[in-house]
Amino acid sequence: MRGKTVLDIGCNAGFYSLEMKRRGAARVVGIDTEELYLAQARFVAEIEGADIEFHKMSVYEVGALGERFDFVIFMGVLYHLRHPLLALDLLYEHVVGDTMLFQSMQRGSAEVEPVEPDYPFWNEEIFDQPGFPRMHFIENRYAQDLTNWWVPNRACTEAMLRSAGFQITAHPEPEVYLCRRRPLPDREPRAVYPARSAAE
Repeated sequence: MRGKTVLDIGCNAGFYSLEMKRRGAARVVGIDTEELYLAQARFVAEIEGADIEFHKMSVYEVGALGERFDFVIFMGVLYHLRHPLLALDLLYEHVVGDTMLFQSMQRGSAEVEPVEPDYPFWNEEIFDQPGFPRMHFIENRYAQDLTNWWVPNRACTEAMLRSAGFQITAHPEPEVYLCRRRPLPDREPRAVYPARSAAE
């Protein structure tokens, strides 16, 4: 990590931020929404004499940092977000300059089915296949935690990363992915529909 810039999203008490500094990162920034965690992180950094910036900020606000980082850590955050795909899009758009280390809790099948570019409307069977991308919604609590919102299966994790513009380069553990930022291909907008005439 020598000489690299690092952003640690959901830094908690600063474990990964401090480790990046120990490995020679030139600049490390940690963000979290919980002031208690940030106070712990600042305390540890001060004791260790580590020059690390910590900011109270959500992942949806990363554009305010105004810079891209060589290495972005996004571990243990996705399933706590109400809008996870938006978060990945914002990371791609604003802060990931090259590499992202990603982790999410996963549940369901570990199988991954090849994703076709399109499916006929009447093909309902694909949604029952264990390896089709699937995101589980937590309406109330999971593991007694109100902040658990969405839990993907493995196929969904990988599909979301690709959709947001990341290429998976390594999968060292079942829930951990090393990703590179890649140019997004030109494609038709997904949420734009043709205008209808008044007669329709």
